[in-house]
Amino acid sequence: MKEFDTVIKAALKEDIGSGDVTTRFFVPLGTRFRGKMLAKDNGVLCGLDVAKRVLELAAPGSKIKTRYKDGARINKGDIVMEVEGPATILTAERTALNFLQHMSGVATRAALFSAVIKSSRTKIYDTRKTLPGLRAIEKYAAGVGGARNHRMGLYDMAMIKDNHVALAGGRPEVLAERIKAMRKAKPGLKIEIEVQSLAQLKAFLPLGADVIMLDNIAYRDMMDAMAMIRSYKGKKPEVEISGGVDLEKAAKFASLGVDRISVGSITSAARPLDISFEVEEK
Repeated sequence: MKEFDTVIKAALKEDIGSGDVTTRFFVPLGTRFRGKMLAKDNGVLCGLDVAKRVLELAAPGSKIKTRYKDGARINKGDIVMEVEGPATILTAERTALNFLQHMSGVATRAALFSAVIKSSRTKIYDTRKTLPGLRAIEKYAAGVGGARNHRMGLYDMAMIKDNHVALAGGRPEVLAERIKAMRKAKPGLKIEIEVQSLAQLKAFLPLGADVIMLDNIAYRDMMDAMAMIRSYKGKKPEVEISGGVDLEKAAKFASLGVDRISVGSITSAARPLDISFEVEEK
């Protein structure tokens, strides 16, 4: 999991700073420990390799044994990792747990949303509502839980939102010119456009966006919107629904046959999965 080394090293530096003074002054030199990470809740495990990498960097020479792989469903009482090594295991403990608990929490929440979708067509997507600096980590965890990744940032997909529409005066012809310019400059890059009413949808469908986002639209209007899009004779875009989606709404929206449901709370409202690290002297 070395692709996350930059984030892991920054987290260790944040925690250790100039040194772990407690371990230095209160643990006898040469003391070795054994420890185990224990699930205290049920959920989807994610971040084992990240936690392992934390230990490799902060407690070199440790022997680490993992019993599961990312994506495994674990139950309260399951031992997910065993560690044996020097006193610096205590130095690495909190950072390793922070990653493992948070990533498992995101994966668990993503799995909850994925589980309520009964349509094979509809997929759950995450969003950019991530903690600064942790986007790659959180999107990896969302994927482990069964969600798909929306754009990683502002660079890999264009999303024309309400403010962009307003700056174009709401005029479809202006948006059409800008879409044409982008297609020329960035061939192959997807373009998504947000619509907030049936009138907007009718005006924006001919623009040829790859994805139409129905944002905070009433359910009845969504039904009409789907009928309009599916019967459209031109390029048919993928359809995404967004805006305050909970588990109940996700199941309901999927019944419309939409392609995507984006859920910001997969990352922004994920509760860390409770995992403890119990250490004893060897």
